[in-house]
Amino acid sequence: MSITRDDVINWLNACGRVLAENKDYLTQLDSDIGDADHGANMDRGFKSALAKLPTAADKDIGTLFKSVGMTLVSTVGGASGPLYGTFFMQAGTSAANKMELSAADWAAALEAALNGVIARGKASLGDKTMVDALTPALNAFKQAMADGIELSDCLRRSAAGAEQGMKDTIPLVARKGRASYLGERSAGHQDPGATSSFLILKAAVDTWVK
Repeated sequence: MSITRDDVINWLNACGRVLAENKDYLTQLDSDIGDADHGANMDRGFKSALAKLPTAADKDIGTLFKSVGMTLVSTVGGASGPLYGTFFMQAGTSAANKMELSAADWAAALEAALNGVIARGKASLGDKTMVDALTPALNAFKQAMADGIELSDCLRRSAAGAEQGMKDTIPLVARKGRASYLGERSAGHQDPGATSSFLILKAAVDTWVK
């Protein structure tokens, strides 16, 4: 199994649908510890990115990711635009000129994306951010690869890692972003960025794993 350019296009469209379906849920999570705009911002950003996707549909996977990333940076407010924009642009740099991705290629793209987010947001594991979902997702994928497991199950384990990381943000005290202003009161709430990261990675499983 490999991930083709058409698979990537289908995934990006699935991300748009999932974020639209969960817009109110993400906004509710963000209303507890943030500016109550995460769901609306992500929905708007992906709608804009997908509207531009047909102009890049015949390009390589790296170009597709970069197109999405640049659109998110220019259309999404708050921290989400720069962070998710960086996520996709760094993934695009890793996947430059590729028309399909192997398991190792996807691992490299995800790692580049995570490192970009960490560098941009200056966040670490445990700060109650999207990094808390993306880090275990990457680690689970790489461990599954090392265990010799096929790509479909690597993707499933990665999404499960992201889901657990998302849930693990609930008791954390936020140390970055708007939520950090609440101090101890941020504990007890699930991080919206970690949640949208999980939704995006789960969409990959739902799209690519038959």
